[in-house]
Amino acid sequence: MTNEEKAYIAGIIDGEGSIMLQSFHKNQLPSPCVTIASTTLELLEYIKNVVGIGTITKKKNYNIEKHKDSYTLTIRYNHAIELLKDIEPYLVIISKKLRANLIIKEYKVLTPRNGRYSDELLKAKLEFCNKFLSIK
Repeated sequence: MTNEEKAYIAGIIDGEGSIMLQSFHKNQLPSPCVTIASTTLELLEYIKNVVGIGTITKKKNYNIEKHKDSYTLTIRYNHAIELLKDIEPYLVIISKKLRANLIIKEYKVLTPRNGRYSDELLKAKLEFCNKFLSIK
């Protein structure tokens, strides 16, 4: 990814994206997730192509006469962390920059590779999640 592409994608995430922690499976602690919603499928396909990863899903349109079709690009887990490392210097919205920094610096330290948490590590991970959610 060029610096221009990183800056462009950061701008799209600042405007139309979300940086979140989300549980994808039952009994799973939240994991990093970056999403971008748009009615322009070409934009999401371009970003997916530049980043090299992600899933585009079509949202259900309940009022086709008044609304355009809408799509979401979702990037999860380690791919989301790597994307955040690339775009973080270009993020402008303070809350998104803080969330990206928190994930980059603390998420992997608090996540065991085997998924088995000690009581102490689980407590630290839950504190991290609360800290992340407190960023508005």
